[in-house]
Order: sequence, then structure tokens, then C-alpha cells
Amino acid sequence: MARGPRYKVPLKRRRLGVTNYYKRAKLVKSGKPRLVVRKTARHITVQVVVAKPEGDYTLASAYTKELETKFGWKAGTKNTPAAYLVGLLAGLRARQKGIEEAILDIGLHSPRRGAKVFAAAVGAIHAGLKVPMGEGIAPDESRIRGEHIATYAKLLKEQDPDLFKKRFSKYLEKGLDPENLPEHFEEVKARILEKFGA
Repeated sequence: MARGPRYKVPLKRRRLGVTNYYKRAKLVKSGKPRLVVRKTARHITVQVVVAKPEGDYTLASAYTKELETKFGWKAGTKNTPAAYLVGLLAGLRARQKGIEEAILDIGLHSPRRGAKVFAAAVGAIHAGLKVPMGEGIAPDESRIRGEHIATYAKLLKEQDPDLFKKRFSKYLEKGLDPENLPEHFEEVKARILEKFGA
């Protein structure tokens, strides 16, 4: 451990690997609401947050669990299509509250091309929020619809039916054939848009 009269202990949330204060300061100084996207082992959360001197205030939020309970989503809650849908839902709620633009806050997630955090941002953009994002960093339309999952499921079903049943057990339990994921995605997206009259 470093010692000496000039050694300064890093702030607790930095030591725990939770907050990058340098990046957060830049986002807060912009004065714009932040579109905060976070992933856990099972879910994706999208919030529109504003920073105040007394703390952050959440103006709109959406969670992938809501897709299951309110909109009949039968697929996984941590994949790219789910990320897009939860971003769309959070974006529509933000637009209802009069929020027109936000800047993307992906926290400590690595900004990789086609990442789920960018799929959530695309959902918010399609809801009508202005979110600045680099060209070509978002996943393509086929990936957002889950066509890559459907293709993999079809291939696995033909080559190893037992592994197919094991890998897609949750889908099959809920009565969804993973090969039909793109169609199911469109149905759930239509339900979300219908609820908000979009």
C-alpha cells in the first residue's frame, strides 16, 4: 500500500469500482439530464436522471422486469432486444414528462461497438429523445430484433436438440420458440407504443 505525506486515499465509491468521478463530473457539468443505463446479472435498468446539489433525481425509469409483467415479454431480460425495449419504454416516459434530450451515461461499462448499453440508447432515440451517439457504435437492426438469437437457436435445434432445450429452457417454459424471437419482439414493441399512443 502507498504511504507518505502526499498519499491521498481514493474516494470510497472509486475504491469499490462503482463510480468514475472524473467521467461523472464531465457529465454533470453539461447541465443536461443523463440517460443512465446499467446492467446486472439478470436485468437492465434505464433511468433519466438530473443532478442537483443535494443529489440525483430520477425523472423517468424502466426495468426489464416490467417487460415481463406489463407487456408479456417471454424472452431473456438481459439480451440486446430487451435492452432496446427497456430503452424505448424509458424514453417514452421521459417524453411524457417533457424531457427532450439527454446524454448517455454508461457508468463503468466498456463502450464496445454493438453493446447492449447502446441498444438501450437506440430505444430511447426511437422514443423521441435526442441522445448524441457516435456513428456505427449502435447494434444493427437485425441484432436489435434478436435475429442472431433466432439463427443460433435454429442451428442448435438441428445439431444438438438436448443442448437446445438446455440453453433455451426459460424461453420454452414460457411458451416461446426462440426461432420466433424477432416476431415476438415486434409484438411487444407494438404493445409499448400502443400504451403511449406513439
